[in-house]
Amino acid sequence: MTPSTPARAPTAMRRTAGVTFASSLAFEAIEHSYHGKETIRGIDLDAKPGEVLCLLGPSGSGKTTLLRIAAGIEVQTGGRVLIDEREMAGPSIFVPPEKRGVGLMFQDYALFPHLSVVENVRFGLTALPAKDAVAEAMVALERVGLSHYADKFPHALSGGEQQRVALARALAPRPNVLLMDEPFSGLDSRLKDTIRADTLDVLRQTRATAIVVTHDAEEAMRMADRIALLNNGRLVQVGRSQDLYRRPQSLFAAGFFSEINRLEGRVVGDRVTTPLGVCAAGDRKDGEDVDVAVRISSISVLPEGGSVAARILTRRFLGVVELLTLAVDGLSEPLRARIRADQLPEGLTDVTVNVQPDDILVFEKDS
Repeated sequence: MTPSTPARAPTAMRRTAGVTFASSLAFEAIEHSYHGKETIRGIDLDAKPGEVLCLLGPSGSGKTTLLRIAAGIEVQTGGRVLIDEREMAGPSIFVPPEKRGVGLMFQDYALFPHLSVVENVRFGLTALPAKDAVAEAMVALERVGLSHYADKFPHALSGGEQQRVALARALAPRPNVLLMDEPFSGLDSRLKDTIRADTLDVLRQTRATAIVVTHDAEEAMRMADRIALLNNGRLVQVGRSQDLYRRPQSLFAAGFFSEINRLEGRVVGDRVTTPLGVCAAGDRKDGEDVDVAVRISSISVLPEGGSVAARILTRRFLGVVELLTLAVDGLSEPLRARIRADQLPEGLTDVTVNVQPDDILVFEKDS
């Protein structure tokens, strides 16, 4: 079913989310193997109370496995999981999922089709009397603006509405830590901005610690207080979105947050010379071979007056911007550039290119 735009309850109609007691969550030297293959390789990471931490990375990077280890659905082969400094899983202890005080929200929502919306939300409130459980479920539905859909069944709801029901169900027990696995992947792209904003608003109100798995760098930057970037089961870099974007510590990190042109270079003295210009070598050693990255959005293309001559090979109009590929002397591969649409006259082929030295990123050679 193609999701339609969900009816958003007026702000005044929404109940303020009940506040939880946010917990810290820590992974200490986590290792995990599956059929003899390492999937998690010595990860140390913590989420602070009330923080939204995004686990970001490509498919197979280990982010969902790490989330399942936190939930107690998967058992690590080494290391410890702690919530509020209390060991939940380690060499000699394993606390079952239902006793960890965590809420789970899966990418497929996992709603029961034979239960009404309110019955889905109250499903995890088994410790409460039936009447109290229904009342608490209705409070959770009010938080997400769907109390008027309480008696409907999941098939009657749009994708965005089902996502909000799943969020209400995860929050109903007021967990100290909320674990969310690709929660927006099933939504129509037109809805994602709205639903993400609504979800983040509810998370801020409840003050629960949230760990969100995503493969979308922009989504992570929109939601997270901090981002943990993973690749091949290892923690690549962790920090604020500004830190990972502006100061990536590896070529992988630079390329995950923006499209880049990858060049090769060698350090001579304290400089690196590339076909696009000269830049500082940073802490790289004289004579060292290095990887050089230039974001496609950092390249200026001008009819004349630039520092490097180039020729336009292809030109694609994308609405607000145009995507160019250019031939530049000294480069074995075409240079890609993203520029403002209609900046260059139609039919122009011979152009010049400028790149600011600060926009040229230098990294240790990727082995």
